[in-house]
Amino acid sequence: QVQLVESGGGLVQAGGALRLSCAASRSFVRFNVMGWYRQAPGKQRELVATITSGGSSNYADSVKGRFTISRDNAKNTVYLQMNSLKPEDTAVYYCNAKIMVVAADYWGQGTQVTVSS
Repeated sequence: QVQLVESGGGLVQAGGALRLSCAASRSFVRFNVMGWYRQAPGKQRELVATITSGGSSNYADSVKGRFTISRDNAKNTVYLQMNSLKPEDTAVYYCNAKIMVVAADYWGQGTQVTVSS
């Protein structure tokens, strides 16, 4: 079974930067859409950014201009470059991947991002 493994989370000061990575365990699978969601303590999980296999991206308003999503289709890996981090970005970040033709939806285990003020 395909699995998604996130890495790159950590503790940073406000204004700092982190890059998250998410790699699929079975790289021969091509996902139509890959993206990142996050969940802060006591809050609902929310969309952060998505990117299609063709490179079209979408961002939550709260991260536009600060975060950049990208993917390497050969590696089946998606990245999230997070700049100008704010304390409100603190959350567990989850990788997501979809294969539309079979309605498959996969999730990673999550990686903690903590931004101190």
